[in-house]
Amino acid sequence: MKEFQYVITDPIGLHARPAGLLVKAAKPLDSTITIVKADGKSAAATKLMAVMGLGVKTGETITVRIEGGDEDANAQTMETFFKENA
Repeated sequence: MKEFQYVITDPIGLHARPAGLLVKAAKPLDSTITIVKADGKSAAATKLMAVMGLGVKTGETITVRIEGGDEDANAQTMETFFKENA
């Protein structure tokens, strides 16, 4: 398992647009990607409504977990995604 933390910089947080982009980026990967908030709530990155339901706001730190498949490559893909989109 790989994981990294990321502070959300999007002014509106992890709302519909970035959440939709996240789902599109995560679905083709051969790893299970999970978004975890500091309060322990989590959601599969491939489930749009679950990600939006976390209510991640600007400035919040999330943990992104990557399990199975090519963890190294998929972790890099997710890190790049968050830097560019969230």
